[in-house]
Amino acid sequence: MDIVQSYHSYRAEILVKCSCVTVFLSCLLPDAGQKALADARVPYSAIEQACVGYVYGDSTCGQRAIYHSLGLTGIPIINVNNNCSTGSTALFMARQLIQGGLAECVLALGFEKMERGSLSSKYMDRTNPMDKHMEVMINRYGMSAAPAAPQMFGNGEKRACTVKYSQFQEEYSLQQVMKSRKVFEFLTLLQCCPTSDGAGAAVLASEAFVRRHGLEGQAVEILAQEMVTDLSTTFEENSCMKMVGYDMSRLAAKKCFEASGLKPRNVDVVELHDCFSANELITYEALGLCPEGQAGELIDRGDNTYGGKFVVNPSGGLISKGHPLGATGLAQCAELCWQLRGQADRRQVPGAKVALQHNIGLGGAVVVTLYRMGFPEEARSLVGAIPTSSVSSLEGFKAYPVFQEINRKLQEDHLMTLTSPGDSLQDGEEYVKKIGAVFAFNVKNGPDGKEGLLVVDVKNGKGCISTDPDLTTDCTVAIDDEDLLALMTGKLNPQTAFYQGKLKLSGNLSMALKLQNLQMSAGKAKL
Repeated sequence: MDIVQSYHSYRAEILVKCSCVTVFLSCLLPDAGQKALADARVPYSAIEQACVGYVYGDSTCGQRAIYHSLGLTGIPIINVNNNCSTGSTALFMARQLIQGGLAECVLALGFEKMERGSLSSKYMDRTNPMDKHMEVMINRYGMSAAPAAPQMFGNGEKRACTVKYSQFQEEYSLQQVMKSRKVFEFLTLLQCCPTSDGAGAAVLASEAFVRRHGLEGQAVEILAQEMVTDLSTTFEENSCMKMVGYDMSRLAAKKCFEASGLKPRNVDVVELHDCFSANELITYEALGLCPEGQAGELIDRGDNTYGGKFVVNPSGGLISKGHPLGATGLAQCAELCWQLRGQADRRQVPGAKVALQHNIGLGGAVVVTLYRMGFPEEARSLVGAIPTSSVSSLEGFKAYPVFQEINRKLQEDHLMTLTSPGDSLQDGEEYVKKIGAVFAFNVKNGPDGKEGLLVVDVKNGKGCISTDPDLTTDCTVAIDDEDLLALMTGKLNPQTAFYQGKLKLSGNLSMALKLQNLQMSAGKAKL
């Protein structure tokens, strides 16, 4: 069994714990790697090997990315390039290292700095690896004065096309999609994924590693994962649908379902490779979400969105968030981990238990993966109650004046709201709006070795500070009293504290990044 754990962002008898993090629209390698490690709750020193994926870049870019974002520890770093399936190929290789018993904790990292415009070849003095794929299309439909990729996928589905909506950004009407600039035949601009930079990361670990580090509650299991490359039907049947990977996807999905003992009907949420709307349509059928020729009916019934049989691409998919080639597969992994953990915010698929990922690259390779929570008996909502064993106050602790100052600020805003409704109301609301989280501080090594608990709510209403151990929180911080004082007065960086082992986090770890917004100067806290 393999398990995945996520950034914020993922098994031999392996739980590949996969921490996935994705950052789109900017190439933020340090963010992706560091947030994946923070989400996995492991330091970089625990990583034994790394698989790094990118398409456009010189050899050993993977080393450069790791060295300057995470550190130099001498670990093996394997560079991966498999066109659009590069990110999930890095994930696949990392999992194999763990399955083979060669490592217990592996980092999969993917990134891409894209050029403007459509994809293009870089080495014109040698045979293109997709020459046979192009032959199939040219023999069947000819070649138009348009970018090659949309022609290949557009010709791959001549029966129909579907509209792709962004489910968390701007939503387009059918009319807007169809009237956007024509790219190739029925494919318009809004049916093609945009050019985007991005990075993603996942931390994978063996089941023994997960148990040893007490990470069962957040571990996401890779139930099954298959990579399939081109088959003879890709070239022999003169079919553009086969040429763009239909049979690869179908075989990979079939193997995954057989290995896991599940059926397509067991899947709740799907992230699939919708580089073009036409490819999304044929992929519904290839993955077994509906019989061949019935993808249009599946869409008409609403069985590809919330309230239907499956929720497909709750992240918005490639068409919505872009397609940085090396990062996309890890972005999909991250979204599905968030969904299974119940951390997907307004994109959350209610009751999601089984997730399916599909990432394809022409040339060709496809990776299909099935996920579920690794320890369902121990999994819990990562927005949970605070342990009740803590002392109910921090009075007398070194960090106590800081929380007094936070409380004074919140109370002052309340008072100002009552006396001057206009601007003061906005000030109080903005303070809560800026942070938007409920933190629990479990403080150790206080006076006479005492432990204390304090809950800081800067999410609801005007915010408050409480000692109620039953309050529901977003993130729990475990830290020594002296280190907490340094942290809250800006003398200790949260990420530094985490990597030094001074700070332990649980819950929604993305919220932990907002801790800095609570920091105050020593003077203000009257220390």
